[in-house]
Amino acid sequence: MRDLLIVGAGGFARETAAAIVAVNAAAPTWRLLGFLDDDPTLHGTRRVGVPVLGGTDLIDRLPDAAVVVCVGNPHNYRSRQRLVRRFALPPQRYATIVHPAARVGAGCTVGPGSVLLAGVDLTAEVAVGAHVAVMPQVVLTHDDVVEPYATIASGVRLGGGVVIGEGVYVGAGTLLREGVTVGAWSQLGMGSVVLRDVPAGQVWVGSPARFLRPVDHPVEPQVEPTVEAHIESQLRSHA
Repeated sequence: MRDLLIVGAGGFARETAAAIVAVNAAAPTWRLLGFLDDDPTLHGTRRVGVPVLGGTDLIDRLPDAAVVVCVGNPHNYRSRQRLVRRFALPPQRYATIVHPAARVGAGCTVGPGSVLLAGVDLTAEVAVGAHVAVMPQVVLTHDDVVEPYATIASGVRLGGGVVIGEGVYVGAGTLLREGVTVGAWSQLGMGSVVLRDVPAGQVWVGSPARFLRPVDHPVEPQVEPTVEAHIESQLRSHA
């Protein structure tokens, strides 16, 4: 069993901890040491029976432990990317968590740091990138591509050949027509029905989904190009 740290202590982090319990029940794999969160009021507390050990600085003090970053919500869905860039860890340091009640079909790939919760179904030749969060009961069908840092909330259904761009947030219960592309860092409101391509950096809602407004979160500052290129090239090579 390999030691494991979960970054974050919110809802998604606790769901991931529960998935790890299920993984270990099927085949002992992870020794979950605890959560890391930079909110000092959480330090020393327990969530779902797991301790909050301290802040994210502990990652460097536990170099043999695997890491999975489980942060982000509809109001701040860039936070996972920001932390991964700040940590600048090699891809092999990140754990990939697949609930035993998820199904990963033939020819599918799941990148480092990604989490698939219970009931997720990747049917055939689906490519899920690094640090992607896929919530319960999501169906990704043949030839779908989900790029790094995307978040796909519960009950989403993608037709074949859909491309979900980097960092996209797909709200719960959203349906996407086959062949649709959603541009980077866009957000789809819950229950939307997406019948055509969505440009980058936009919020779309409704049935059929229509443009509502530009995304309102600030653009994250870029790291130095040479460092960023190195990190992203390694992530792609392990996706």
